[in-house]
Amino acid sequence: MPKNLGNPYFDTSDKGGEEAIKEFGGKYAEVGPADASPDAQVSYINTLTQQQVGGIVISANDKKAIGDALNEARDAGIKVVTYDSDTDPEYRDLFINQATADGIAKVQIDMIADQIGDSGEIAILSASANATNQNAWIEMMKKELAANHPNIKLVDVVYGNDKDQESFDKTAALLQSHPNLKGIIAPTTVGIAAAARYLSTSKAKGKVALTGLGTPNQMREYVKDGTVKEFALWNPSRPRLPRGVRHQGADHRRDQGQRRRQVQGRKPGRVHRRRRQDGGARRSVQVQ
Repeated sequence: MPKNLGNPYFDTSDKGGEEAIKEFGGKYAEVGPADASPDAQVSYINTLTQQQVGGIVISANDKKAIGDALNEARDAGIKVVTYDSDTDPEYRDLFINQATADGIAKVQIDMIADQIGDSGEIAILSASANATNQNAWIEMMKKELAANHPNIKLVDVVYGNDKDQESFDKTAALLQSHPNLKGIIAPTTVGIAAAARYLSTSKAKGKVALTGLGTPNQMREYVKDGTVKEFALWNPSRPRLPRGVRHQGADHRRDQGQRRRQVQGRKPGRVHRRRRQDGGARRSVQVQ
């Protein structure tokens, strides 16, 4: 159960879940709300409990609000695994973390700092105000800014609730409210794509930097047209693998037959960066 259906990130991650379930001969189904709200998830959890499924794998829209429903499922013998966005530990049996919060935060701050010359006003366009993972990343971003980027000022944090139009409108409002804004971080695939769509046709294109977490298919056109220089994401379908690509500049140019390399010899659960040159396309690799 993703936070919401129709989200490109969860479309990819859930395909990985389906693949894994097939490996042990289980039965897979993806269910979830259209909107990323905890109340909407509760009704689906209750239905799954009534159906006596074997397990629920869920990205939580709130770390507490869905807890009672999950514990009712567990009392009924259903195993509960959270991924991407956790609940409080007492509401699940296991949490699968895609990468550490500090690693994800640092990569995004590093990217925006590179693009704005490590100085100026920035804002964050997040998903929902209750999203456990988003809030953890934002807190770590604030700490990273305070510790290592004293000339960058975080002037606003706004929430598009993982809705395309709402995120689009929030981007427009940010630019109007903060005329000196130099950069936006959107740690959500819905948010970064909506922000890029707005910037691509605005006077702010090329003047306001945009980075964050996005999928290659979403962001390709905005990299090609110069709206976005750089963004990041791990492989949502296989977070257990020590692999994740930070897409940069000309990364959309891939030589035929070029293979993505698995980076070895790194500790899992941390984000590492390495730069290399492949066929004229400079790219960075972040390893979880």
